[in-house]
Amino acid sequence: MRLVIFDVDGTLVDSQGDIVASMTAAFDGVGLAVPDRDAILGIVGLSLDHAMLRLSPETPEGLRAEMVEGYKRAYQALRIKSGAASSPLYPGIREVVEALSAEDETLLAIATGKSRRGLVALLDNHGWSRVFQSTQVADDHPSKPHPSMVLTALAETGVSPERAVMIGDTTYDMEMAGAAGVGFIGVDWGYHPASLLTGAREIVSQAQDLPAAITRVTGEQG
Repeated sequence: MRLVIFDVDGTLVDSQGDIVASMTAAFDGVGLAVPDRDAILGIVGLSLDHAMLRLSPETPEGLRAEMVEGYKRAYQALRIKSGAASSPLYPGIREVVEALSAEDETLLAIATGKSRRGLVALLDNHGWSRVFQSTQVADDHPSKPHPSMVLTALAETGVSPERAVMIGDTTYDMEMAGAAGVGFIGVDWGYHPASLLTGAREIVSQAQDLPAAITRVTGEQG
């Protein structure tokens, strides 16, 4: 067996519009200046408490906690309003994920900074509630790049690190994979420049290139 672990935001789905809008609402809600778009997208993948600390390190902890709740409320409202259109899949991702899911030799997992509620809603919206054998979320783990999410996915599926791969768009994904002893494939359509993904075994520019890259990193199927 082999295990393919996906990041979500910036890898499977393009959620930047909702992320920027929700972070704007969080900062506006407490009367603080909103960080620029690049700064906001630079923290995608971190758990929300770590993201707020990175974006607003001088803000008192209690106020940052209020901002986290403001972000969650805004994001949930956008998701309810727009459904699957809120976080559309990147081109070709549906076909790749569903083809991998159909392989007897391949197990799929998720490692995301999203909450369990947010991930469940997203997977339901895209008809993927039964596609992933392991789903690791921010509710249950330290923030990326701590390896806990990947190590737990390995433990749940019984797959060895050399037969697993992490796919993501950020340095947090890359560092998490490295800390867990798992190969990393970077995608260049996400929120961190591909030039920063220096620890990637491979970097792909289109979803249809993922299956071959996965096989090269994990070894032959079966």
